[in-house]
Amino acid sequence: MTDTSSTTQASGVGSSSAATSQTPSRQRDGGSELQSSRGVTTISDSVVAKIASIAAREVRGVADLGGAAESAIGGMMGRLRGDEHSTAGVGVEVGERQAAVDIALKVEYPAQVHEVASSVRQNVIDRVENLIGLEVVEVNIGVVDLAFPGSEDQEESQQSQRVE
Repeated sequence: MTDTSSTTQASGVGSSSAATSQTPSRQRDGGSELQSSRGVTTISDSVVAKIASIAAREVRGVADLGGAAESAIGGMMGRLRGDEHSTAGVGVEVGERQAAVDIALKVEYPAQVHEVASSVRQNVIDRVENLIGLEVVEVNIGVVDLAFPGSEDQEESQQSQRVE
């Protein structure tokens, strides 16, 4: 990857990088709207990770993000901290004009894994580029597990979503 300046796992607090003070779309000339003559907007890596996490969860066939241990710990910590959107299973690298995203996810059985991964990749790219204005140079997806209908993982996930 090129043009990256900081790395963070989404579950931690990320360092900042330059972002835009104008519209969230990229300029056609290859320049960055993240910097303008009126100033610079800085967007935390955790913001990019949160958007990527939400975008991945929007895709039909995604059961959860992260591995079993990550999900359990992330869910428990999220409830303690009051986090509405967990970023467990998402890592990002953010530069001045570009971002790269790594996602670990569980796919619902019997969804077609390659189609779910492709849809997640496209949705993450669309959301990050449109909402933040960074060019997404890559989205790496690791399918770490399958979730089966009626399994304990799904029941626990549904219970935790119903209880606030």
